[in-house]
Amino acid sequence: MGRRFYTSGQFARKASVTVRALRYYDQVGLLSPSRHSEAGYRLYSDDDLATLQQILALKFLGFSLEEIRACRGAGPRRLSEVFAQQKAMLREKRAHLATIIEAIDKAETLLREDPSAWESIVRIIEVMQVEKKNDWVDKYFTPEQRQKMDELSRTSYSEAARKKLATRSRRWTEEDQKRADEQWGWVNAEIKRLVAAGADPASPEAQSWAKVRTGLLREFSQGDPEIEGGLRNWWKNFQALPEDQRPVQVPIPNNEEVEFTQKAMRIYKQSAKEGG
Repeated sequence: MGRRFYTSGQFARKASVTVRALRYYDQVGLLSPSRHSEAGYRLYSDDDLATLQQILALKFLGFSLEEIRACRGAGPRRLSEVFAQQKAMLREKRAHLATIIEAIDKAETLLREDPSAWESIVRIIEVMQVEKKNDWVDKYFTPEQRQKMDELSRTSYSEAARKKLATRSRRWTEEDQKRADEQWGWVNAEIKRLVAAGADPASPEAQSWAKVRTGLLREFSQGDPEIEGGLRNWWKNFQALPEDQRPVQVPIPNNEEVEFTQKAMRIYKQSAKEGG
């Protein structure tokens, strides 16, 4: 008996998602259709439905699309570790919500006793904000992960570079981290799309990608040669680790993607130099 295929509209209705969501999942490399019709329309199978259900389940559990991509490529042991980390993060969020509710209770009590007690309420909020700013990293990384990342940092960066990064990290907020995750998530997804599409490294879309990647790297290093060198060392040391010992899930580019990146970046830097 042959496999049954569904058009985008049929598949979207069957999976209770939008056609737009399917297009986006295809664009970022999470779920591509099994085949295309002669007219170029996407055709999905029941196997694709099982994949989509996994994606939706992980999304419901609070994982970002980049994390979902890493989870789907991980083995059972690593996936179990990722679930444990996610559970710890959610428990941390629950604890933080409990703290906020407690602060609101205190504020309500203060206002009942003294309607002009806004100064005390502001102090409560300030304390909450400081705690949130200092503790957000613990929601995303376990003590073991942070220890491993510290080890990578020590073996990758010079002492001077580590001091500069440490000073900067004290100003780094959760919002900064989310923004960086989204931007690098796009960079990682786009390189896979470009290579899969057989794009020319010199094409406008490849050079736009190279420009974004260059900007992100420059934002991190701020043009400091020591930090740039340390980042190269960090990536080399990270890739050398066995998969189950890597502290974070980061997509590892294949040989085609590495070659494409080198060519696109070389062309972009030469163009920037000539444009001067």
